[in-house]
Formats: sequence, C-alpha cells, structure tokens
Amino acid sequence: MNIYFEAFSIFFKIGAFTIGGGYAMVPLIENEIVTKRKWIAKEDFIDLLAISQSAPGILAVNIAIFIGYRLRGIRGSITTALGTILPSFIIILAIALFFHNFKDNTIVERIFKGIRPAVVALIAAPTFSMAKSAKVNLYNIWIPVVSALLIWLLGFSPIWIIIAAGVGGYIYGRIKRTKATNN
Repeated sequence: MNIYFEAFSIFFKIGAFTIGGGYAMVPLIENEIVTKRKWIAKEDFIDLLAISQSAPGILAVNIAIFIGYRLRGIRGSITTALGTILPSFIIILAIALFFHNFKDNTIVERIFKGIRPAVVALIAAPTFSMAKSAKVNLYNIWIPVVSALLIWLLGFSPIWIIIAAGVGGYIYGRIKRTKATNN
C-alpha cells in the first residue's frame, strides 16, 4: 500500500473518531505508528511528542507533522497534517450548517455532558503512559507537581518553567556525564 495513503488514512481515522483533542489522540497514534507498523521507535516517538508539545499550535497537528516529516519529509508532513485536520474541519462544517436545528435539544446536551468524563479519561491515559516512558518515578515526581503548582497557584508563566526545566536538564546532564567519565 502507498505509504502516503496509509499515513493519511491512519491520521484521518484517528482525527475522525477521537473526542478530546491532541492528548486523547496520542495513545492511538502511538499504537498505530509505533506498535503496529513500527515506523518510528518508541523513544523517537516520545522525543517527537515532546517537540510537538513545545512547538506553538495544536498538539495533534504538530505530532502529525513531525511524524509525517520523519516518514517522508515535506510531502509526508502535509499528508499526515491533512489527515488530522480534515475530519475536524468536515465535522465542524456539518455542525455549523445544522447546529440551529438541534442547539436547544436536551438529548444532545446530555450526550455532550456524558462525553466529558470519557474525555478526561482519554487525556489521563496518555499522561500516565508518557510519565512511564519519561521514567517519572517517586524520586522525580516533584518536578511536574511543583511546575503545575507554580503555574496554577502562583501564576508563574509556563515559559519560565520550560526555560528552568531546560537549564536544569542541561546542568543535570553535564553533572551525570562528568561523573560517568570520572568513574
């Protein structure tokens, strides 16, 4: 099968049937790209995911672009990005065309309220999976907890947290490398 068509189909299917945005798509993308097809190694996927989270824009589109680029360069990134964006565009267009017909329908309102807990679960699952892949454990769990609290309670800018994490990671890497060469 043509890899462009296959990649487009995978991202289109994930984009069409995933409710909850980019984080809900992560485990599905990982399953299709890393586990089933083995197009990208798990470690590379985690790296692409980290870059996607750091880049401005929508996480699902970013990860699709980076995976597509890794697979087939610019054409691959365009193919996977279109596969990710097109289902949402079509669905939003359909909703916009017909929303006035069901906007006050209590059944539709209840359906959306029922979907909310599932969306939370879909976002929580990849968070725990990413934490495991990133080797978050009892010794370093304080880093994301303190970062979240600094942002939430004290109003720190996420930019400063990212910069501090980068500097801290660099220093930690240098110290670890120095210890390894001295032993």
